[in-house]
Amino acid sequence: MNEDKPDKDPTPSLMDTVKSVAAAFFGVQSSANRVRDFKYGKASHFIIIGLLMTVAFVLALVAIVKLVLKFAGI
Repeated sequence: MNEDKPDKDPTPSLMDTVKSVAAAFFGVQSSANRVRDFKYGKASHFIIIGLLMTVAFVLALVAIVKLVLKFAGI
């Protein structure tokens, strides 16, 4: 069987893009995925998803701090 399917679109899917951004957040992106992202991905997709994930991360931190302060009685 041929592993390299020429008819398959090499553009990263939405889930691939989300996984790549999440891996970049933690600094564990694989070399193969990084090469795929730079070769076939669109920068605008990574920027938008990165901004959305950053906002979600900040909101989660704010919620956690508020919860901890509430339980601490402050």
